[in-house]
Amino acid sequence: MKNYSPVWLGWLMWGLVAMLYLLGFFQRMAPAVMVDELMRDFHISGALMGNLSAAYFYSYAAMQIPSGLLADKIGPRRLSSLACLVSGFGVLIFAWGPNIWFAYSGRFLIGASVAVAFVTCMKLAGHWFPANKFATVTGVALLFGNIGGVLAGVPLSEAVAAAGWRTAMAASGIVALVTAAVMWLVVRDDPSAYGYASHAHASVQQNGSLPAVAALRSVIARKDTWLLFFAGGFSAAPVLVFAGLWGVPYLTQVYDLERSRAASITSTMLVAWAIGGPFLGALSDRLGIRRLPYLVSVILATLLWAVFLFVQLPYELLYPLLAAIGFTSGALIIGFAFAREVNHPGTAGATGGVVNMSVLGIAAVMQPALGRILDSHWDGVVSNGARIYNSAAYSSAFIWFLVSTALSVIMVYCTRESFCRVRDC
Repeated sequence: MKNYSPVWLGWLMWGLVAMLYLLGFFQRMAPAVMVDELMRDFHISGALMGNLSAAYFYSYAAMQIPSGLLADKIGPRRLSSLACLVSGFGVLIFAWGPNIWFAYSGRFLIGASVAVAFVTCMKLAGHWFPANKFATVTGVALLFGNIGGVLAGVPLSEAVAAAGWRTAMAASGIVALVTAAVMWLVVRDDPSAYGYASHAHASVQQNGSLPAVAALRSVIARKDTWLLFFAGGFSAAPVLVFAGLWGVPYLTQVYDLERSRAASITSTMLVAWAIGGPFLGALSDRLGIRRLPYLVSVILATLLWAVFLFVQLPYELLYPLLAAIGFTSGALIIGFAFAREVNHPGTAGATGGVVNMSVLGIAAVMQPALGRILDSHWDGVVSNGARIYNSAAYSSAFIWFLVSTALSVIMVYCTRESFCRVRDC
């Protein structure tokens, strides 16, 4: 064995797998700039629109535990390459589907396949990077993902306007197919495949990961796992639901903004989320603590959502406000490192899968739920085949953002500090 691999090689291996996360995040946020087109083409209401977008979230959440177990069993390379291939076909089904059922199927398949992305990124990071850099690397994963989210904002909006939503989506599916091939050819699960020493925990190098059933039992038996499960989900869901679906319609219908400008505002939230993740993760690594920076961040996010809901602001001030919400919400990244440290080192994939399940799972429930609230307050106004909701309807729906982040504060408060150390047993 040689010394540890050069930094660039670790980032290359990890970065190629993180490309799947970028593509998945792009697909997650894409419906936000196509709401009118999708509602018109498929003749659907706000509730059904929420369900169409959430089909991705349902399958994504359902696949988290299987993804974690598969990452431990067959390795990140095989799992992520296959998933990227399947996601490409899912996008093409969604893009070329003649009716709503094909659209549902495509979104469901996309969510199920890209569900492995974040878990495989964390699994790979445990082998290619030292433990005291884990939150930093995981934060960069959020940066990658949000680059995809930003691409699903103004750039996708312009592409939809120029070529139509079906052509724009089909092009993104072809990109996923090419990425799958590159990933298979280049990525390796452990530095030992290239002749370098591994950063994996000593017990994992000696004994490997725990068997699937034992790993899952170990993870779900720990109280802190569940606290971090709900903390991440409750803090992330408002950002995902606002920026990923209802934010653009809200800004176009209530503030009377053009879609591209509305998309730029929601993209600001995603950019700040992307920056907040690695910044707050690195801060936690440097301080050597998890609980305090996580707790302070979710408290600030809760207060900022309260300002958004109860203070009438000109749209120009929504840029810094939503950016601040996105930045502080990026602290959910600390939760993944936190969860890894309070669990057995041989359960890395299972831990990531369980905790990540809530991030999309709670958003999956919230998206159509808010759509139903909007429908219940709809006054019958329609424009170009799409329903128009007033500010009172949106206020009734968005109050759940504040409730959600307040619950995340309670969850983080109840955790126990790990001091950035992985358990020895």
